[in-house]
Amino acid sequence: MKIVILDGYAENPGDLSWEWLGEYGEYTVYDRTPQDKILERARGCDIVFTNKTPLTRETLENLPDVRYIGLLSTGFNVVDWEYCRGKNIPVCNIPTYSTEAVAQCVFAHILERTNAVAKHSGSVHSGGWAASADFSYSVAPLYELSGKTLGIFGFGKIGKAVAKIGLAFGMKVLAVTNHPQPFEGVTFTDIETLKKKSDFLTLHCPLTPATTGLVNADFLSSMKKSAMLINTSRGPVVDEQALAFALKNGVIAAAGLDVMCVEPPKADNPLFGLDNITITPHIAWAGYETRARLMDICRQNLKAYAEGTPQNTVY
Repeated sequence: MKIVILDGYAENPGDLSWEWLGEYGEYTVYDRTPQDKILERARGCDIVFTNKTPLTRETLENLPDVRYIGLLSTGFNVVDWEYCRGKNIPVCNIPTYSTEAVAQCVFAHILERTNAVAKHSGSVHSGGWAASADFSYSVAPLYELSGKTLGIFGFGKIGKAVAKIGLAFGMKVLAVTNHPQPFEGVTFTDIETLKKKSDFLTLHCPLTPATTGLVNADFLSSMKKSAMLINTSRGPVVDEQALAFALKNGVIAAAGLDVMCVEPPKADNPLFGLDNITITPHIAWAGYETRARLMDICRQNLKAYAEGTPQNTVY
């Protein structure tokens, strides 16, 4: 079989190995593939792997040899899976590989808000502590998480992992989900209550027509003025213009994002430069252990396909 990986760099910048692909045939790995190179690089291949490189209907119609598409991600919107279903081409994704890592990232943003570690370290390195008249000083307000309310919108595997960490910090945990099931320490509620009571509101929902632009001006104005919004789900769940206005005008106190509406974002994004928002470049999933787990599932998916029993198909 002939195999191509169209955009392997994000998954493997050099600290993992693709050599296992040799068990299945001749393979070529590209760090990135621009739109105008997709057909050239994938033509004649039986197996195509992609992370964010789009495989549209038009593209796939010109790749008649493709028999299997492997996603290096959980999301599968970059592939026209309906076309693939009609052609009986398995499209297999990587589910539930980053649960703990994303939950950890949520609290990295929260703890930067409550403890301002980076700001304080910067102050120390620039001479602030050496010049201080006191043994201790602060350059930003500090807060305890114990007793604060953590609101979780979406209570799948990641939402549950976030809840466990919040409970360990002594937080009160509220959650909104369409399918509530008993979870010790968590109170299920409606979205209006979640907005009004949460000190920290974190989003863990899929991107659907119903959730696109969910966090808009009305949503933000219903939150506490002291609240922090965290988004590690999908960028378009949040209206970035509305969030920028809310952060500039004290509608809410802070935000933490690991995802944005356009990735990479444009240089003039209205959220850039604000001192009450932390933004990380979609790295919640990118820890070494997390990527190694992703690759292992990717390998299992291909093995299952080769044995005639595809797994983790998206349709």
